[in-house]
Amino acid sequence: MWKEKDFLGLKDVPFAVIENILDSAAEMKRAFLASERKTSCAGKAVVTLFYENSTRTRASFELAAKALSANAMNLAVATSSVAKGESLIDNGKTLDALQARIVVIRHSVAGAPHLLAKNMAAGVINAGDGMNEHPTQALLDMFTIREKFGGFKGLKVLIAGDIKHSRVARSNIYGLRAAGAEITVCAPATLMPAGIERFGVRVVRTLREGAAGADVLMALRLQLERQKSGMFPSAAEYNRFYNLNGEIAALAKSGAIVMHPGPINRGLEISGALADGNSSVITGQVTNGVAVRMALLEMLLAK
Repeated sequence: MWKEKDFLGLKDVPFAVIENILDSAAEMKRAFLASERKTSCAGKAVVTLFYENSTRTRASFELAAKALSANAMNLAVATSSVAKGESLIDNGKTLDALQARIVVIRHSVAGAPHLLAKNMAAGVINAGDGMNEHPTQALLDMFTIREKFGGFKGLKVLIAGDIKHSRVARSNIYGLRAAGAEITVCAPATLMPAGIERFGVRVVRTLREGAAGADVLMALRLQLERQKSGMFPSAAEYNRFYNLNGEIAALAKSGAIVMHPGPINRGLEISGALADGNSSVITGQVTNGVAVRMALLEMLLAK
């Protein structure tokens, strides 16, 4: 079982730990859907500290904390002392003094959660750091895949889109590879990280090649806000060659599922029809995010 106070990424997490979290998430989902309030974390303070905008991740962490009877609090960075120049470390020390047990942080700088974890007593959960990792998104994606297929061994997963800027892609590659899935990545050359093959993935240049025989089609949001300069000629050009749509999905295996971490740029990286279609599990991913985060919070708090 996990002995650390923090959960910062999936890069070096043994699959046995991931599997334990997913097993726990199954029970958490049952309780959440039944509106059963668990008391395993009663009275313990969970703080969400988001330096970047978020809807799904922040809301699901706060719902997860409340479902475990923890005291959930959001620290509004824009109106906090951070706006007056307070450092990340000082912010952490303040939260320690307020008896926070877990701080869930999202930050635009890769490594910020690691810095915070080293400088505070409370546990730190990485809710996304720069272009590094987004471990809980990958866990909920894995939970969703396991619900559909029962396991991961031999599954063919296509991750398509803005691989270069995607912390979701990195965490999914770490987690799914550890679980035994076969990963294919597809993106324009300008949105594909150099040397990504060393992570044990197959690289293709066309969606048709990547989708052929796939069990899972995962489209990534085009990270427009992370791009310092234009990396493709136009949205229309990107849509023409890298839009995941029904024609592409038809090349996948029968029973394949369509995923997206959200928020969706409809008609850009994925068609609205496919996002809303019978093969889509996108809304299910959101529900599963609460269950997975409940499991993770309980793992860290019930010590």
